[in-house]
Amino acid sequence: MAMMLDLALQLVQITLLVAIAPLIVGITRKVRARLLRRRGPPLLQPYHDLWKQMHKEAVVADNASWVYRRAPYMVFAATWVAAGLVPTYATGLLFSWSADLIAVVALLGTARFALALAAMDVGTAFGGLGASREMMIASLAEPAMLLIAFAVALIAGTTQLSAIAALFATGDVGLRVSLGLALLALVIVGIAENARIPIDNPSTHLELTMVHEAMILEYSGRHLAMIEAASHLKLVLYFSLVGCLFVPFGMATGDKTLPALAIGLATFVAKLVVFAVLLPIAETTVAKMRVFRYPAFIGSAFAAAALAVFLRFVSRGF
Repeated sequence: MAMMLDLALQLVQITLLVAIAPLIVGITRKVRARLLRRRGPPLLQPYHDLWKQMHKEAVVADNASWVYRRAPYMVFAATWVAAGLVPTYATGLLFSWSADLIAVVALLGTARFALALAAMDVGTAFGGLGASREMMIASLAEPAMLLIAFAVALIAGTTQLSAIAALFATGDVGLRVSLGLALLALVIVGIAENARIPIDNPSTHLELTMVHEAMILEYSGRHLAMIEAASHLKLVLYFSLVGCLFVPFGMATGDKTLPALAIGLATFVAKLVVFAVLLPIAETTVAKMRVFRYPAFIGSAFAAAALAVFLRFVSRGF
């Protein structure tokens, strides 16, 4: 009976992420449109877009190999597994033993590699352009993510996300400079990984500035739907990481009673909504960067994470 309950709680987390991800994207689009004095699309528009794309015929280039056809499913599966490993409303779930921060980074890297490989498979100029820019961003973002993992692990003593969230939720860790620097680095990496302003503008298709969109221009139908669903999940994944590592309050860390789980679910959804509102507010206050300035922006995340690790070695109080 206990095993069935644990399995049900894990399935709730995995299903919730897929179900709520398009809504979170809809909130970000709506808030951004309102800030720009436009009406904006309905909140449920991402659901309609995914439904429409799933029922369209997938047009595939004649020279596309099996890599091009299988990559969308691999990207979605890897992103979904990575998002499902991050604790959301409760810690100590059935698969919490595998919820390692380094494993999440590895799964995201696998999804990125599959998408870049598929972008180059057709041989178009835009695919190669987007793939090269994506790899350039990844070469800076992934080391920063690993340093963030090391900085948090030096405080918590582990890289297991469930154990970190349970420890930080007690409040015994307190406010630390290293945690603040790690949070700053994670926010910068999240912006870059999700192709948001100032790195990329997901609402435009300008040839000279595209990163993510350049890699998926040739996709259509169900293939495009899988990639779009994966991008929605990726945004929720980074929101969940911020909530798990730095604002884990409200999570059910002890007994999995019904009131504790209900509070955890409500708190998690509230965190996602708050992050979805703050993201477009930040986006509308900055301008899109030029491509040659990307390394300086993402490199600041690496510097902040490295400084966080350095402070932990210099002084345990930081």
